[in-house]
Amino acid sequence: MKIAVVHEWLVTYAGSERVCEQMLQLYPEADLFSLVDFLPEDLRFFIQHRPVTTSFLQHLPFANPRFRAYLPLMPLAIEQFDLSPYDVILSSHHAVAKGVMTRADQLHISYVHTPIRYAWEMQQQYFQEARLRGPKAAIAQGILHYLRLWDVACANRVDHFIANSRFVARRIWKTYRRTAEVIYPPVAVDRFSPAETREDFYFTLSRFVPYKRVDLVVEAFTQLGLPLVVIGDGSEFRRVAALAGPTVRLLGRQPDAVVRDHMQRCKAFVYPAEEDFGIAMVEAQAAGAPVIGYGRGGAAETVIPGKTGILMPEQTVAAVVEAVRSLEAGDFRFHPDDSRQNAERFSPERFRAELAQFVDQQWAKFQQG
Repeated sequence: MKIAVVHEWLVTYAGSERVCEQMLQLYPEADLFSLVDFLPEDLRFFIQHRPVTTSFLQHLPFANPRFRAYLPLMPLAIEQFDLSPYDVILSSHHAVAKGVMTRADQLHISYVHTPIRYAWEMQQQYFQEARLRGPKAAIAQGILHYLRLWDVACANRVDHFIANSRFVARRIWKTYRRTAEVIYPPVAVDRFSPAETREDFYFTLSRFVPYKRVDLVVEAFTQLGLPLVVIGDGSEFRRVAALAGPTVRLLGRQPDAVVRDHMQRCKAFVYPAEEDFGIAMVEAQAAGAPVIGYGRGGAAETVIPGKTGILMPEQTVAAVVEAVRSLEAGDFRFHPDDSRQNAERFSPERFRAELAQFVDQQWAKFQQG
């Protein structure tokens, strides 16, 4: 069968790109489509330096780096791809990728990282982050209203949905009234080597945007007077830095080797965000660190309470403080081997095997009519 992989945009190497990477490893003969391709040369390894078919957005003024400003044109752009030569289309979706046009004799399977967040949920947080007010906010509301209508309409173009967690599968049902197979995304667990003994500091890694709630962690450890290392950058950095006491170190953006080193040495990894899946929490467990996370979203599926971490009932400073104090008091005993063993459930090999099995089964049924 001839396969096309459709990925929204190629500008970085993050969670959804790791899914695209594994799709391309599984199907090395597949052709790759993306709205824009601004990958720097040093990141093109994950698409195996293959050519990419892009949309007209690639050539619009200031598209690099401001391609997101063309969001209203993205539904039109994704519909322009000519996918007629392919038997199977795999779309990697978090915004518009599932909207590609296919014929009745083509099988379209969409791997959904999330239904488009800024259209369906968290509008106000995104508006706050973008500092949208007054007429600009009203125009944005109108665009998102149109995007929601298109998003629901084009769900019918998908033959089968795959969700990256049970949490996202529920959101797919809520948004599109469609069921979804759950295949957890790949996590490169072999990058980490768990240390038997942990050092006396806590660690968090995050983009500094409102919904990540880095502020809760910083405030909690300032109140506790315990050592915390924070790696990451973003629009909230200055505001969060102003909350930090003397035991909190903010290192900003750091190379991968520095991140890996802190995960392998820290006493625990603290992550209060509600995530669709939460790759960082699985990476921390691969590094042998217990996780203190929020008990909703992906954390509820990747962290085993009492064995590989602590799940907080709410996103508050008090909840972070209580969880850390219970760990400090010895209420829980965590072993790095347990965390590592749990993380290995999410390996890239497992992802490729599950995806291949699902595609083969659906293709066989599709051919039978």
